[in-house]
Amino acid sequence: MNSLLPPNARPGERAIEAATARVGDVPTPLRDLWNPWTCPENLLPWLAWALSIDAWKSYWPIEVKRARVAAAIEIQRHKGTVKSVRDVIASFGGAVELTEWWQTTPPGKPHTFDMLLTLSGRGGDTASAQFVDDVIAEVERTKPVRSHFTFTQGVSFYAGVGVVAVARACTYARLTLTVDAAA
Repeated sequence: MNSLLPPNARPGERAIEAATARVGDVPTPLRDLWNPWTCPENLLPWLAWALSIDAWKSYWPIEVKRARVAAAIEIQRHKGTVKSVRDVIASFGGAVELTEWWQTTPPGKPHTFDMLLTLSGRGGDTASAQFVDDVIAEVERTKPVRSHFTFTQGVSFYAGVGVVAVARACTYARLTLTVDAAA
């Protein structure tokens, strides 16, 4: 073993060197740990903390957690803009229709916007009231500080067309008509 310690190193220093000599042999999959889609679920809150995500709830579905982490840098980069509000809502699996004050006829009160939020839980689940409150709280953190908004929750339905067929056994008989001339 090659030592980096000087010849006059103390026994305690040599003991520390021996104890930590194999630390470099421990595999550290850094690329997987910093990727929100491959990071182990139990380490995801730490990745969220490292990327400065303001709120983290343990009851969120794993898809929402991963999407929040994946969008964290883009949201922080554009914080205080309409794009950041759209990105936050998209990370929760929702869609939003924003109408700013200058887009209405007549123009509304300055620095206000209307938000029509269509939100369903990821994976087809319905969004709970707590989940909607979490989304609104994140919009509050992300929107421009001077802006105020009105919130309307939309609903989207997904429907499919079902085809039903019925088969029934029947008997077919040919009837012949004879005409009696005497009658």
